Amino acid sequence: MSRSALNSRLVLVVGPALSALARSAMPRAEISAVTAEEVLAHPPAAPMDLVILDAAGATPEMLAEVIGQVAALRPVPPALLVGAHLPASLFRALLKLHRSDVLEAPFALGDLARVAGELIDGGAEEARPTSSCWSIMGAVGGAGATTLAVELATLLAARSGPGQTCLVDLNLADGAAAAYLGGTPNLRLADASVTPSRLDATVLSAFTYRVPGGPDLLAAPRDSNAFETVDPATVGRILEVACEVYRWVVVDMPRHRQPWSLDVLAGSDEVIVVSELTVPALLAARALAGEIDDALAGVTVPRIVLNRLAARAFGPSPSLGEAERALQRKADGAITSDWEAAAASVNLGGAIGRHRPRSKIVRDVQALLDKLAPAQAELAKPRRRFGR
Repeated sequence: MSRSALNSRLVLVVGPALSALARSAMPRAEISAVTAEEVLAHPPAAPMDLVILDAAGATPEMLAEVIGQVAALRPVPPALLVGAHLPASLFRALLKLHRSDVLEAPFALGDLARVAGELIDGGAEEARPTSSCWSIMGAVGGAGATTLAVELATLLAARSGPGQTCLVDLNLADGAAAAYLGGTPNLRLADASVTPSRLDATVLSAFTYRVPGGPDLLAAPRDSNAFETVDPATVGRILEVACEVYRWVVVDMPRHRQPWSLDVLAGSDEVIVVSELTVPALLAARALAGEIDDALAGVTVPRIVLNRLAARAFGPSPSLGEAERALQRKADGAITSDWEAAAASVNLGGAIGRHRPRSKIVRDVQALLDKLAPAQAELAKPRRRFGR
């Protein structure tokens, strides 16, 4: 699309500092410049042909909220994110839009006009497949977050078909997902960190272990120094590409916050905090969920799942009702304790659903999955793999 074809197009620029560049690049477009705060306080009512977001004009959390407002408009306009050192949360937020693109600084005016025109035209662009990213973290060590991540990813893989689900283990120092699934940790973070911008679907495929009858696995070999040496941009790029390649991405998150943790959580469609049935764990789950709520300002509302619920009514562990009183909220799911099934599956290598399909754990994880994705999981279709 030429500059003249941008004549009279309605363009909303979020970040007034970018408005002069936008007017120079698109002199015949009707450009309105607002702050992110103004968009959140007064969402635009008039249809827009394009929304341009200045990554330097607001916090990533605020811009993710703005993108959410854009997604709620009817019709949904395309969006262009402009800036340098862009966090993974914004890439993930953009993936929820039908049409979007990113222009990394520095750039020429001609680049801005070209990309804006391509987004507005949109005729030759194929609709980007949707993806869902679920991040799971334990409130305390040993709460069962990895077990839940493995079971959810395995059930999603069974529903959506081969090559549509990926389990990403971000416990880089001591992750156990590969051991749980009897797989090989192939993710070479040192190689990926050299030039994260060059990481694409082909490179990601080389780092992937394909679990027979289960999800694809991205896991790194155990490295006690991994958290100190990995570049946050690498983590963001890995998840960005994974969400382009797969319909479902399940992330096993580390319990302790890393420099990239909030970016990953803000870009997730679901954040699940796993707690066992002890008072310290319940208090930790309540605190962690509150911390995520405060840090992300409602961008992503965490869910709490209670693990190892006693099968009998009377016992040493708190009941579901007592646990919810400690949490000061309703639990979003509960997984019944079945130690024999869990231990047998870990020792044999593979999901509980594979070795003990009648376990109460499998039943309860299935119920949680139905709650989180009742329609999407059933209707998930094979998606195109970009770069393959």
